[in-house]
Formats: sequence, structure tokens, C-alpha cells
Amino acid sequence: MSNCDTCPSNGTCNEQNCSKAFPKYGNINKIIGVISGKGGVGKSTVTGILAAQLAKAGYKVGVLDGDITGPSMPRVLGINEKRAQILKMEDNEEQVKFIPVETEGGIKVISLNLLTEQEEQPVIWRGPLITGVLNQMYADTEWGELDYLLIDMPPGTGDVALTIMQTVPLTGMVVVSTPQDMVSMIVKKVVIMIEKMNVNLLGVVENMSYVKCEKCGDKLRIFSKKSGKEHAEYLGIPLLAEMPINLDMVESLENGKMESFIKESKEYEELLNNFINTLQ
Repeated sequence: MSNCDTCPSNGTCNEQNCSKAFPKYGNINKIIGVISGKGGVGKSTVTGILAAQLAKAGYKVGVLDGDITGPSMPRVLGINEKRAQILKMEDNEEQVKFIPVETEGGIKVISLNLLTEQEEQPVIWRGPLITGVLNQMYADTEWGELDYLLIDMPPGTGDVALTIMQTVPLTGMVVVSTPQDMVSMIVKKVVIMIEKMNVNLLGVVENMSYVKCEKCGDKLRIFSKKSGKEHAEYLGIPLLAEMPINLDMVESLENGKMESFIKESKEYEELLNNFINTLQ
């Protein structure tokens, strides 16, 4: 990226003073935000699965943990015991460069939990400080050459989500939901926000759609009798995938092995294929 053509703020900002539109230390082909209307729907898990699938397919992938007050991507990708490097620049000591942590599969990750001494340390900041740190993590990280940067966004329609949509040149957004009418209603607010911000809306991933019976293979829908397609029709966007409740995947996540589990599984290939197709 070398110009402002794809930036949502193009034409509305002072381009000469815009230091956050593009990262200083990298060249990123596509930037995808992953968002939901509320917490607890598995947004970070979906981000991790999509990142692992893209890396498995041979793409160079980075993940920016944009949920500053509730960062979870280091845990999801099994790197929570590691820490990112912070380098001061020789020509300007006030300027720093973040060296992201790489997973076993080569996914580059930056998160506030990789920049603090303890992952349980809370972030008790007001909105302007949070958005400032997020912009710095995006712009000052040494991403290198990436095919995809996935941004795990905080839930809802608040300051951070708005900042990302206004200052980061997003290629598109993926929405995560669960099969409940109440959740769909809240997620609809995010869908409308994305449309108002003129950001490309790729589709919805319905997480926890069903449990697969071990004996017969039938899909048991425990949260709603409606299909993922019906919920997607209410949201007015394409359905990228229905993802099941999978205890083996959950166990691999808890053991820090989700990336290798995803690479060995064929269960999530539909998500990858539909995601790639929406960008063509």
C-alpha cells in the first residue's frame, strides 16, 4: 500500500498529517476486520481459525489484537508466554518499533498482552488513550510483507471500532454471530454501522451453530431452530460458514495447540473457501 485510495478517511482528513493510514514498517496487501455486536460469541476464536487456515493455505498472515481492554489473541494462538520486543529508533528515541511474536506456523501477532509483563494486568484507560495505543500498534509494528492482516476488533460500535474504520484502509469486514434472535438484533447494529462507514462487508460467520452427533452425524441445533442462512438473511449479508461447537477444538485452544489442530482439520475449509471467494 502506498496511497490513500482505499482508506475510508480519504478526502476527509489532512493527508500531510496522516501518519496512521499505513504501517511504517511493512507492506500489507489486504486488511480484514473481524467484529461482532457483543462479546462472548467467539470472535477471537474465529479470527484465530481464519488466520490458521490462511497460513495453512500458504499465505503470509498477521494478527492485530484490537480488543485493547480484553486482548485474547495470544492465548488463542498459543503464544501467551512470549513477549513482543519494543525497539527505540536511533534517529528518534521517542519513536519505537514493535517486533511481533510469531506462532509456530509463522503468523505474526501483536497484542497489548504481548507488551505487558503479566497477561492478567488490566487496562484502565479512557477511549482516547486506547485508540492512540491501537493506532501505534498498527502503524509501528514491523509487519514485513503480509498477504493478510486480520484485526480482532472489540465488540460493539464504540470508539475503537469507529477509529479502525476511519483510519485503517480496510479491505473488508467479517461479522461473527451466534444463532439467537437477541444476538442477531445486536449484531445488526454493527452491520448497519459498517454500511454507514462505507466499508466492504464480506459476510457473517455463525459460531456455535450446532453440535454434531458422534453416532449419526446429525447437526443438533441447541440455541435456535433457525439455520445460519436464515439468520444471515435477517442481517442482509452472505453466510460465510456455520461453525459447530467442537470440544476437541476448545481443548486444543486451552492447551495452546489450536493452530496445529486447525491445520489438521478439514472442518473449517468452508470458511476459508468462502472468505477467499468474497475477495475475488
